[in-house]
Amino acid sequence: MRRPNVLITGTPGVGKTTLGKELASRAGLSYVNVGDLAKEGELYEGFDEEYDCPILDEDRVIDELEDRMSEGGVIVDYHGCDFFPERWFHIVFVLRTENSFLYDRLESRGYTGKKLQDNIQCEIFQTLYEEAVLSYKKEIVHQLPSNTPEDLERNLDQIMQWIEQWMKDNN
Repeated sequence: MRRPNVLITGTPGVGKTTLGKELASRAGLSYVNVGDLAKEGELYEGFDEEYDCPILDEDRVIDELEDRMSEGGVIVDYHGCDFFPERWFHIVFVLRTENSFLYDRLESRGYTGKKLQDNIQCEIFQTLYEEAVLSYKKEIVHQLPSNTPEDLERNLDQIMQWIEQWMKDNN
């Protein structure tokens, strides 16, 4: 039984992890949070002093995920997307959040100063949506609003319908 691979991307704080975990549970797919994967496997190539965070070793992340991705049925959650092989994903969802909501979410995570401002600007300028459109076929990239619990439910329903249809069409 073939199952699709789904990428959930967007600025930190837009709700990728909440959506990804719930979607995996409802659809019976596996869930990979790239940040957690990197932490567990120490898949880093240094530390960024300015943003106070480790620097992801993208090649090692790809090596780590390659076999799982070729089997299918994986939901990947990460704020970047341009380094993943295009062939991995059947669909890409970019979550978008209004700045007032996003600011509060990031602030509650302890983001301050440049890190906070840069992430808000990233959202304003649709940086991750642009990155996704440049990295994948435009027709598989979709933006979804992620402001309220109602948005979350609507997104879950919409993606579940897409997964069910994909599985009908590809099995």
